Amino acid sequence: MSKLLSKYHAPDAQGRTQHITPASAAWKYVGFEVFELEVGQRIDMPASECEVCLVLVAGKATISTPTATFENIGDRMDPFERKKPYAVYVTQGESYAVVANTALELAVCQAPGKGTYPTRLIAPDAIGAEQRGHGNNQRYVHNILPDDQAADSLLVVEVYTDEGNTSSYPSHKHDQDNEPHETYLEETYYHRLNPSQGFCMQRVYTDDRSLDESMAVYNKDVVMAPKGYHPVATLAGYDSYYLNVMAGPTRKWLFTWEEDHNWVNSPAYAEKHV
Repeated sequence: MSKLLSKYHAPDAQGRTQHITPASAAWKYVGFEVFELEVGQRIDMPASECEVCLVLVAGKATISTPTATFENIGDRMDPFERKKPYAVYVTQGESYAVVANTALELAVCQAPGKGTYPTRLIAPDAIGAEQRGHGNNQRYVHNILPDDQAADSLLVVEVYTDEGNTSSYPSHKHDQDNEPHETYLEETYYHRLNPSQGFCMQRVYTDDRSLDESMAVYNKDVVMAPKGYHPVATLAGYDSYYLNVMAGPTRKWLFTWEEDHNWVNSPAYAEKHV
């Protein structure tokens, strides 16, 4: 099995199903966890050097820190309702507690912080939405914490891709600290499939093919993209959702298209698939 693939496991005593740290991923910036909590279950997380974005993938919760409390937030019970999520940004140096008011699927996105911005609620009406691509390369994006919103390191988005379509495509990369052309950003993909027994395919590869991994990704698995291109392809009968977390030394999303496939961005391709 690829070292870039973290398989889903049943909740541990805390409810954790995924636990990726910079040390376990062999990189510097991104940490990512998922918790599946039962009604009334509580987790308490200590203050750290990281800023955190808590994304309610499904369910309702009360989230509190020493400076703020957000009561009974959450709206969608399943990500495939395609409603915008609720999220909470927790500044560096603050502890937080989460109490599940319903069954809760919670993503914990982490990266180094500086304490520049206060803890805040990210409500659905503060989240931008956009459709990208054409034809069999269409996908729909919720920009939870993009680079034009306040944070020190974190970038967080979620993406919907219908059955039979590609996503994170044409292939692109962001593994060089080379502004204004590209920024270095590590990235995780938390995958959900509908119906849940499905799978999708994800490839992570570099120009010289020193890294070239292709993975069958099942519901609630995580793929790590430390460098290179990282496209996703769905299969007939199964829609895809994934939550992306990115971070690096500069909080900008600047990337380079793979030259061979950039023609899929062309007006000619778009016109062909109107």
